Amino acid sequence: MGSVKEIIGELNKESFVSLLSNLIGEAEFVQNNPKENLIPQEDKIVNHVLHVLNPYSTANGGPLLINHVSYAPGRGNLIVEYPGTVSGKVVSFVGSHMDVVPANPDTWKFSPFSLSVDGDQLRGRGTTDCLGHVALLTELLKKLAQTKLKLKSSVVIVFIASEEDNSIPGIGAEQLAKEGYFDNLKGGPLFWIDTADSQPCIGTGGSIPWKLVATGKLFHSGLAHQAINAMELAMEALKVIQLRFYEDFPPHPMEQAYGFASPSTMKPTQWIYPGGGLNQIPGECTISGDVRLTPFYAVKDVMKKLQDYVDYINANIEKLDTRGPVSKYVLPNEGIKGRIDITFGEPMSGVACDINSRGYEVLHNATKEVIGHVKPYSLTGSLPVIRDLQDAGFDVQTAGYGLLDTYHAQNEYCLLSDMVKGYKIFGSIISQLEED
Repeated sequence: MGSVKEIIGELNKESFVSLLSNLIGEAEFVQNNPKENLIPQEDKIVNHVLHVLNPYSTANGGPLLINHVSYAPGRGNLIVEYPGTVSGKVVSFVGSHMDVVPANPDTWKFSPFSLSVDGDQLRGRGTTDCLGHVALLTELLKKLAQTKLKLKSSVVIVFIASEEDNSIPGIGAEQLAKEGYFDNLKGGPLFWIDTADSQPCIGTGGSIPWKLVATGKLFHSGLAHQAINAMELAMEALKVIQLRFYEDFPPHPMEQAYGFASPSTMKPTQWIYPGGGLNQIPGECTISGDVRLTPFYAVKDVMKKLQDYVDYINANIEKLDTRGPVSKYVLPNEGIKGRIDITFGEPMSGVACDINSRGYEVLHNATKEVIGHVKPYSLTGSLPVIRDLQDAGFDVQTAGYGLLDTYHAQNEYCLLSDMVKGYKIFGSIISQLEED
């Protein structure tokens, strides 16, 4: 009988590519952008995974415990366990999600919704983020079940729904955590598999979606002295808010230690106004965007500060910078004042992984063994739930084997050679933990 690593062995490339082809063929139907009426049907992915794994389920005489957990029709999560022999001892690979960001076929060099192979490149929407990881972990489960490898640790893999856009809450990882589906994973490291570049990602960012509504007075542009220009008000107010944000949340000393490429940021990304003619000064407009926050600042502190900035501006609206001789935000004769209001979407906290934990140690060792070097990095992209899990005592680590340059990008692809290495890293992690 060989070692754990030897038995897990090499990725079956043909089987992996075949499964990935089936998954990418569903990518069109798991695009996630409810604002554009794109509601993913993650069960289309679940069905392909189950087609591979059901022959090895306990229902069919195999070792795999399979739990399909749904909170909305067609939008399931999938929890699969390969049981170990020691109660409470576990290693988990969590977070590989079954939805994708939208893709416009007209702007791609190849079809985003069918897998194409160009040498080492596996091309299509989801190959890197994150259907490639779904296929990879499915192959790992299949290999464990086929070999009936005797392990002390249970291996638990959780495929999740609704990661790319959580504006319809209560469907994915957050709901699983709320209902206790992660509770039995605390007996060993939890590896969140949804990053890239085949290196440990030791830090992620928090996110705070925000919306700033400016209300003025609509009027004819030829009589600008009787208007309050909501667009000017929004621009000047946002400038003050951003400047104060960067004063209160400057680059943090720990960001350099963790290798963050970017400090905390607050930026506008969308502008909406009610419409009208060029000769109308708008009475309302909305600027939206997000805060990306390194994990050394608290999301709740930022939200309070942003509200404080807005309250100060409204209380001192006449002091706000104006533009031109009749630009103003107060019309005393009419008793009208402009104002701004800020609201927030669902916030998410970032995480700084514990780089002194057993989970990081085995990930570091496995990466060095397979890749040849270890170069951990951090980024202000956000991942759900992991900060809450860390705060609850989980040893959370993050990694991934696609390509960061193609994340959410046109012409997305991953490298088969990277996925082969990722599979070996999983095998090494499991093997090392068997020595504990």
